[in-house]
Amino acid sequence: MTKKTQNNKKSANIIDIVKAHEELTPKQIVAELDSDIVGQDEAKKAVAIALRNRYRRKLVEPPLREEIMPKNILMSGPTGVGKTEIARRLARLVNAPFVKVEATKFTEVGYVGRDIDSIIRDLADVAVKDVKISMRKDVEARATKYAKKRILNVLLGKDAQKETKDKFSKMLDEGSLDDKEIELEILDSGSSSASFDIPGAHVGMINISDMIGKAMGSEKRKKSRMTVEDALKNLIAEESDKMIDEDKVIKNAILSVENDGIVFIDEIDKICTKSNLRGGEVSREGVQRDLLPLVEGTTISTKYGLIKTDHILFIASGAFHVAKPSDLLPELQGRFPIRVKLKPLTEDDLVQILIEPKSSLIKQYCALIKVENIELKFTNDGIKQIASLSHKVNSEIENIGARRLHTMIEKILEEISFNASETKDGTSIKIDKKYVDKYVGDIVSSKSDLSKFIL
Repeated sequence: MTKKTQNNKKSANIIDIVKAHEELTPKQIVAELDSDIVGQDEAKKAVAIALRNRYRRKLVEPPLREEIMPKNILMSGPTGVGKTEIARRLARLVNAPFVKVEATKFTEVGYVGRDIDSIIRDLADVAVKDVKISMRKDVEARATKYAKKRILNVLLGKDAQKETKDKFSKMLDEGSLDDKEIELEILDSGSSSASFDIPGAHVGMINISDMIGKAMGSEKRKKSRMTVEDALKNLIAEESDKMIDEDKVIKNAILSVENDGIVFIDEIDKICTKSNLRGGEVSREGVQRDLLPLVEGTTISTKYGLIKTDHILFIASGAFHVAKPSDLLPELQGRFPIRVKLKPLTEDDLVQILIEPKSSLIKQYCALIKVENIELKFTNDGIKQIASLSHKVNSEIENIGARRLHTMIEKILEEISFNASETKDGTSIKIDKKYVDKYVGDIVSSKSDLSKFIL
């Protein structure tokens, strides 16, 4: 096979990966994000362009394609305004491998703690899991057939007559055997699957279960007692994995990480090295220097093989209350060319957050309480009062953004949630301004116990 043919084949593989998302223009990406996140238009626009550029790059002919680097993004803004949610929703939008890490959890090479390279290993694990789930769907029908056969053998024995097997097979399909307990052998995926890093070693990671499996020449199995329903789920997963080409899983996962992976680095402001920052923790600057090659583009050794980070999209964020983006190492600053400042949430923003998103807080709580056959009705003045009091507490204590709404609503609905199971079915409860004030208004006004609203 010539080099040109190899390049064309690789191009085809990459194009196949992105075909499903080619309809997502920047405007459509922003529209999708709008359905879950209120405001922050500038940030949404920046990530939409970054995502579309990745799609565009994949359709550029090599060798120019390899020279087009992702435009990494640095978000700054107070907590709870949507930084993490924007990145997470973006990854879900295109089903891309995604990991969120906190910069403060990592240490410089040579110190005890996680090293920066483990970010890519975690990303690879996510990608392998996602690819397996996708490939399992392709073999689900065949796997289900074999799983049911194994359950019938446990229930009836291998020598049971066809008429009996057909009868029980029908019962199995109808779910009438779901609660029956059986004992069967399943793969042991417990503690033996532990793995650990070898810092600086070429292999990157040793998987103990792999070593034991190779030494013993067989898979470790264990007897377990469970319901037929749980047994069927376990066996379908087990049979699916037997039918999946593991090499293909790893190959597709690596391709997905290298071309679609998204890493969200939170609290990057806390590893700044400005002299007037609190503390003198070792390795703050060291962590930045270790992060630099990852963002610039390097090759990381994982248990699945070598992974290039050149085209992984990095999104960093921080509140930057004390430090500034300019306090990061100049080299690292240069690797985050897109700067976005997210705005603090206004009272109107909090109102919209309560009602607009597809999975808004109010919709979530109404659905939870409805399970007890109780209907919650939030009035407009009630919603506005929740937003107003949340904004007041944010302003006077500590601004934690939309997270304040969680603590506020929990307090407002505390009595309802506690008594719901014993409340008469069909009850309707109106959450209006009067109701909100009854449970939290006085507390906020008097500041007598604002600790209830501190996370």
